[in-house]
Amino acid sequence: MRIANPEPRRNNPTVLVVLVVVSLVLITAYFRESESGLLHGARKVTLAVTTPLSQAGQVIARPFESVGDWISGLGVSRSDIATLRKQNEELRARLADLEEARQENERLRVLVQFAEERKLTKVGARVIGRPTSSWEGVILIDRGTADGIVTGMSVLAPQGLVGQIEQVSENSARVRLITDQESGVAAMIQQTRAVGVVRGSIDRTLRMDFVDKANLPKVGDVVITSGLGGIYPKGLVVGDIIAVDARRADLYPRISLNSRVPIGELEEVVVLLGTVVTEGTGVIE
Repeated sequence: MRIANPEPRRNNPTVLVVLVVVSLVLITAYFRESESGLLHGARKVTLAVTTPLSQAGQVIARPFESVGDWISGLGVSRSDIATLRKQNEELRARLADLEEARQENERLRVLVQFAEERKLTKVGARVIGRPTSSWEGVILIDRGTADGIVTGMSVLAPQGLVGQIEQVSENSARVRLITDQESGVAAMIQQTRAVGVVRGSIDRTLRMDFVDKANLPKVGDVVITSGLGGIYPKGLVVGDIIAVDARRADLYPRISLNSRVPIGELEEVVVLLGTVVTEGTGVIE
């Protein structure tokens, strides 16, 4: 049995034409009648009924719109995080550079003031090498023969004597520290004027030998260079006495002292190109 396919329904254009004609008539009548006309009144009633519904819809939709705006803003913020982090790192790096420059300027100011107050013929230098082991009591500085440096010159910090130039090249020099076990400094006790020799040791402590028991120092007394032997100028601070042991069996007392110079933190030094211009006692502290 064969079933015929139903023909597709066709829309009746008459209805569409009637609706268009009615719309044109209503629009024409609306614009021609007065504000108190029937169509204007119907429009006002329709607006009065639909306006509260529209406002209620806006109130309900507003939170969802706010959430959508927040999510959109969050996406933009995430896209800017990498840029903000980079800017933050750059600012932190600049701040660190400025702080380093400030600290270096302060150290250099102290060195210059120290040298000028004592009328020293000097040249400033930076520490570019430190002891690589506990057995090595030397540092390396960035000044050499090109700057007038020769072996035997004294090296100072604001806190006191650092050591002596041991080897020199054109642009650098090796400084033997006074705390090195091979170092010796002709010294005197500032308060009693008793002389002796300050020596370093393998553990970087200082001791003072050959001091007469008749002139025993006290803990806290200052030890300075005596100028004897012509190696170091007179009056440079060597350190402070921390212990005195005058046993009867020993010919000389055992005197221990600490250097005031923080070798591990030292970054700049002064090399004496000449001698100290002494005034009064000639003591440099």
